[in-house]
Amino acid sequence: TSTKSLVERRHAVVPRAVGQFAGATTVHSATGAHLTDAEGATLLDFAGGIGVMNVGHCDERVVKAIQEQAARLIHTCIHVATYEPYVALCEKLAELLPHGNQTRVALLNSGAEAVENAIKFARQATGRQAVICYSEAFHGRTMMCMSLTSKTRYKVGCGPFAPEVYRLPFPNHFRDGGGLSLDAFVDRELVRLEEAFVTTVPAEHVAAVIIEPVLGEGGFIPAPARYLHGLRDICDRHGIVLILDEVQSGFGRTGKWAAYEHAGVEP
Repeated sequence: TSTKSLVERRHAVVPRAVGQFAGATTVHSATGAHLTDAEGATLLDFAGGIGVMNVGHCDERVVKAIQEQAARLIHTCIHVATYEPYVALCEKLAELLPHGNQTRVALLNSGAEAVENAIKFARQATGRQAVICYSEAFHGRTMMCMSLTSKTRYKVGCGPFAPEVYRLPFPNHFRDGGGLSLDAFVDRELVRLEEAFVTTVPAEHVAAVIIEPVLGEGGFIPAPARYLHGLRDICDRHGIVLILDEVQSGFGRTGKWAAYEHAGVEP
């Protein structure tokens, strides 16, 4: 199979909505940081499965674990029967990423599904409907997630969107500091949030505030640590759930398991 024929077969059967970011690139096999394409050429992989191949391709320990599990049990669904690897992974995630005194873990299929469920959890837990999100945010492409996402390119022709979503400017000191010191800028942005409870949506109607500790699609800008501390305090004061979306920044990509750990806050 040539690269050209494989790409032609793709175009004949796969919709354009499934984006192709690297042109006419194909892959037949991979090892470490290298891909081998359909014609045998070797490519250096800078994409890493869009950031998920953190130990490289076909690491021997990973392959061995997959082979052993595939021979033992491939699927039964956790809703049907409880199996130890699922529970063990939840235990490890609760240990690495504590969310309060009694952390519970739900394993989901995608970042968008995680965000959707976080909003559902927050609304059910608080009995409220409104959600505050930020400009420049990317939270996914399902309907609620598109409503939370800022970039219009992901939303064209898909409305109407979910109601009770309110947007504030992301605390982007790099672009919007206007000559203010970081502390003065953070003070201004926290006041902006408090003012929104008066001018836009009452705090007692807000189920959750959702923010990326480091913007992903919005330009890889970290939210100031002091802003996240202030946000945590405001949410605590008003009984609002604070959701930190780390689909792009989590699992070691900033040097810690989660980017929020650099700020010393807890979701």
